[in-house]
Amino acid sequence: MEDGNGERQPGALGNGADRQAAEAEPQTPNENDPPASNPGSSAGGVESAQAEVARIRDQLLRTAADYDNFRKRSRREVADAERRSREELLKDLLPVFDNLERAASHAETASDVKSLADGIGMVMRQFTDTLGRLGVERVVSVGTAFDPSQHEAIQQLETAEHPPGTIAAEVQAGYKLGDRLIRPALVVVAKAPVDGGGSS
Repeated sequence: MEDGNGERQPGALGNGADRQAAEAEPQTPNENDPPASNPGSSAGGVESAQAEVARIRDQLLRTAADYDNFRKRSRREVADAERRSREELLKDLLPVFDNLERAASHAETASDVKSLADGIGMVMRQFTDTLGRLGVERVVSVGTAFDPSQHEAIQQLETAEHPPGTIAAEVQAGYKLGDRLIRPALVVVAKAPVDGGGSS
């Protein structure tokens, strides 16, 4: 637009061509404007996410199946190991039982008591040796101090033959496998005799 002197005033659009040129200038995007949507890329993202979910689901199913197979295999291996251990134990004990059976059969017709006692003693030694090879030891009791971790007291006995608190007699033997107690020994514990005389 021109003023009275014929000069164009700044900032004014004089004609349609100027307006078209201004409209044709590129607009600088505002950083606060929302990004333009791209329908193609959005659909591709959904498909990619679905494929990833399917892959993870398949991986989890495979892992669960592998774990289930591992658990079943472990149970079978433990059961097989326990069965083999029992079989080995029986193989070691059967000869002892065979000799004990022979001794019992001989006892029905034996006239010599001493020979029968000797035979039973041999079977007992064989049994003790077999337990030793298996790592089973008898708990030491008579004459030792009472130990509640290995002994079970069923009675107290007043006696001067053993110091108080020591084991005077064994009722049933105890056994341990290594450091593990299998069965405590049932024992009688000595205590100091009560003085029968009273003071006058």
